[in-house]
Amino acid sequence: MTTRFAPFEAAAYLDNDEVIAEYLTAAAEDPNPDVFLAALGEVAKARGMAQIAKDAGLGRESLYKALTPGAHPRYETIAAVLHALGVKFAVVAEGERGKS
Repeated sequence: MTTRFAPFEAAAYLDNDEVIAEYLTAAAEDPNPDVFLAALGEVAKARGMAQIAKDAGLGRESLYKALTPGAHPRYETIAAVLHALGVKFAVVAEGERGKS
């Protein structure tokens, strides 16, 4: 007997700004940049891909291509998408690292 599962759709759970910020923060900490791009794509889906593309000044197809695994979007593209989503990058110190 084979057990089948429905595919997990993260977008269904990305329903408030705090959850979205935590999700993107966790994805940004992964060393694989495709993880962050995938997470950004899920958030854009949750918010409405067409609206995010419009708010970011991109075509919908361009947004899909920029968030495809293996893509190498420009910083300006990522910044525009983050702005359209109402979130921003934050740089924080890692604590005691580098102190003697």
